[in-house]
Amino acid sequence: MLITNADRVGRPTGPWKVFALVATAQFMVVLDTAIINVALPVIKRDLDFGDSTIQWVVTAYVLAFGGFLLLGGRLADLLGRRRTLLMGMAAFTVVSLLIGVNSSVPLLIVLRGLQGLAAAVMSPAALSTVLTQFPEGHERSRALGFWSMVATGGAAVGLLLGGVLTQYAGWRWNFFINVPVGVIVLALVPRLVPDHRPGSRDRRGLPDAPGAVLATAGLMAGVFAFSQAPEWGWANPLTLICFAACVILLAAFVFNERRAADPLVDLGIFTIRNVSGANGMMATVFAGNLGMFFLLTLYMQDIEHYSAIRTGLAFLPFPVILGLVSTRMAGLVRRFGFRRFLIMGPVLVIIGMLWVSFLPVHGSYAVHVLPGLLVMPLGYGMSFAPMYAAATAGTPQRFAGVTSGLIATSQQAGGALGLAVISGTAGTVTASLTHDALPQALTSGYNVAMAVAAGITAIAGLLAALVIRTPRRADTPVEPSVPGPSPQPASTCS
Repeated sequence: MLITNADRVGRPTGPWKVFALVATAQFMVVLDTAIINVALPVIKRDLDFGDSTIQWVVTAYVLAFGGFLLLGGRLADLLGRRRTLLMGMAAFTVVSLLIGVNSSVPLLIVLRGLQGLAAAVMSPAALSTVLTQFPEGHERSRALGFWSMVATGGAAVGLLLGGVLTQYAGWRWNFFINVPVGVIVLALVPRLVPDHRPGSRDRRGLPDAPGAVLATAGLMAGVFAFSQAPEWGWANPLTLICFAACVILLAAFVFNERRAADPLVDLGIFTIRNVSGANGMMATVFAGNLGMFFLLTLYMQDIEHYSAIRTGLAFLPFPVILGLVSTRMAGLVRRFGFRRFLIMGPVLVIIGMLWVSFLPVHGSYAVHVLPGLLVMPLGYGMSFAPMYAAATAGTPQRFAGVTSGLIATSQQAGGALGLAVISGTAGTVTASLTHDALPQALTSGYNVAMAVAAGITAIAGLLAALVIRTPRRADTPVEPSVPGPSPQPASTCS
């Protein structure tokens, strides 16, 4: 998205009021992933979800969010940031209400996808509004630092609030709570957020909707194949057809991007070594992350019989440590460069994942779960900001707009595919252990799948070691240069 001096003309005298308002909108986007994690087992029982379909409550949101994020940024350029923010928030609020009153499994999945689409429209407009309110320099860095804290704050609040609402009011209130907040934001945006009128340069072309649809449909076909393979069989013709559709649709996406007048992604950006490596890292790191939270949530509630609120409290150390580490990474990256942290971070995550890949049926939280939840956020906090730094360091100005949006898209798309692979692995292993008692079979499936998550994360470490290179100057940027969601763990986003 383009940000010009004209955007700042007529802005309110209190930019921090504008920041507080649009940060509330972004907080809702973050909250809606975190808050749903602890409610998944309850939703599964209440609506009679199958083992292979419950993951779609998360996947539909994450996939639509990631698939349409770049298109959402382009819409903000075309229609104006305030208008796009209002459109996204209105849709997000209405869909949240519809989810709360819905009792249909297929419709819930569809509505979660629409909610992710609304978030993809709203999120880039929110952050671009922040960037227009603060000139480059100390104030902008300060604002972006607070913006990053919205992610970890949303995680902590979401985990606790999700547990409380699920246990005492019902899982539907995890969505109803968005409605009054959304109405307040919708009432205040026209009063506080300056109107951005796109200039002729902003209107340089229609959004590449075909590209967004092809990419999202291709990813959805792949996710569907991985999630259904344990039930259908990996060699089943339907499974193979879904995999083939994934390949064909993604190939069509590349073909479209090469020929589109105004492509969603300039494919030339992938010739930059660090951009390719950082996006590959983000996809694999978040793939393991989303799968890990999914498995641990099911283990705590289905195997160990934790209540929803106890599950939220059990996860609480994760966002707290992540926030503490993340806020200190900017200075460390400027001093030491990003490559060493991009190698060390995945190593710590792998150690934590391997620790929780030996879960027993009757485990101890302090012995079997907590150590992993203490080590993993150290690694994630060490990785996220350096990945943004690697993706933006030395990037030509013509790619500045797409870089941060692309890495945010990689985060969401990688998470969706990773969750499908990891949950599919758990389902396959569990189905093969029919001679075992169900709790033991489920736990064995979770453990093998957690080891697979560690293996996926190891790919990120290899990319850091073999592909990423630190530029000569260590003072590389560590904040997103254009609108895009802050890097978030699975408990904070999707």
